[in-house]
Amino acid sequence: MKTIEKWEDIPEFDSDKEEAEFWTFHTLDPRLMNASVQRQTVRESTTITLRFDPQMLSRIKRLARHRYLNYQSMIKQWLSERLEEEVRKQND
Repeated sequence: MKTIEKWEDIPEFDSDKEEAEFWTFHTLDPRLMNASVQRQTVRESTTITLRFDPQMLSRIKRLARHRYLNYQSMIKQWLSERLEEEVRKQND
């Protein structure tokens, strides 16, 4: 069994069957998983206040519920994705 030591070593899969076959012969290095979990729990956060139009906030909450997400987490995810996009544009 081959141990995966970097996230980049996991390929993109075209099907669930292909992914299942891959994991039959591969396993994650526990240090990789631990480092990933620790990185997520160590982050600090700062509370801020944002003012939204009530209709916009209602639409955001509905969309989040539809995706089974907390609306605040979804907003943070959107901001994170957009930030990465802007940084990429700036570096091009």
